[in-house]
Amino acid sequence: MTISKRQLGRTGVAVSVLGYGAMELRGAPAGPPISDQDAGRLLNRVLDGGIDLIDTSIDYGRSEELIGRYLSGRRDEYFLASKCGCPPRELVARLRPRLTLRRPHDYRAPNIRAGLERSLRRLRTDRLDLLQVHMSPSRAQLEADRTIETLTALRDQGKVRFVGMSGMLPDLPDQIAMGVFDVFQIPYSALQGEHEALVAAAAAAGAGTLIRGGVARGGPANGWRSGPLDQAPGEGQRRWDAAGLSDLLDGMSPQEFMLRFTISHPDVSSTIVGTRQPEHLQANLAFAAKGPLPADLYEQAKHRLKLRIG
Repeated sequence: MTISKRQLGRTGVAVSVLGYGAMELRGAPAGPPISDQDAGRLLNRVLDGGIDLIDTSIDYGRSEELIGRYLSGRRDEYFLASKCGCPPRELVARLRPRLTLRRPHDYRAPNIRAGLERSLRRLRTDRLDLLQVHMSPSRAQLEADRTIETLTALRDQGKVRFVGMSGMLPDLPDQIAMGVFDVFQIPYSALQGEHEALVAAAAAAGAGTLIRGGVARGGPANGWRSGPLDQAPGEGQRRWDAAGLSDLLDGMSPQEFMLRFTISHPDVSSTIVGTRQPEHLQANLAFAAKGPLPADLYEQAKHRLKLRIG
């Protein structure tokens, strides 16, 4: 079972088409509990399975700490991405238990620098391969806070190799037009196609594209939670049913279809999928190893999605 690699835009780096999203390792109270030992075993299985891209964040609880503890000895085996602009720990503590990823972020130099140093300590490394601006701030906010100048300085100092944006509508078009980001992390799936053209636009601008939400978290049993766009409850399931996607599966599981649909997009570099379950990881590895959907199935699915849900 081999996971293919794709170029990450102008970075010149090839990464596995399936990446690992470490948010599932954040632990309580923001997520389900996971023991340190189970996290360590899972992280090593990620690398052993052929995934060489790991995406994390200061916002993801103990995720960075666990990656550092269990994978620092294998640091040269994976491309490590984290995020910046995340709120200081003391603010996070005051906000508990109202802990959400939409809490206030700070994109000014002192917070970005302090956050990066904290990430490096927790990850037990001297550099990040990719530092992404979190939560898609506007171009005006980035310019007011001189965020790009800060990121450029950190890159020049060798603390980060590439700079990226975890972006989404309405600000993603402006972020692409700035021409300063090496990589964009973008929400996209068969059930969340609002950003499809922007994935292509980012790639056309020379940037790498990382996809989040590519398997529409939750699966059919949980109504296909479609990801970070604000959608009405059950919207993912409505889109699945309206497009009649079940009719196309021919024995394929819905989860396999979703993952392979995402990597069928020709401008996707890698799709980031998170889990804390070894069996879920193994299934994702098997799906990704099969590669994109057959061309005729992919085109038929795209036609149905466009025709029936817009």
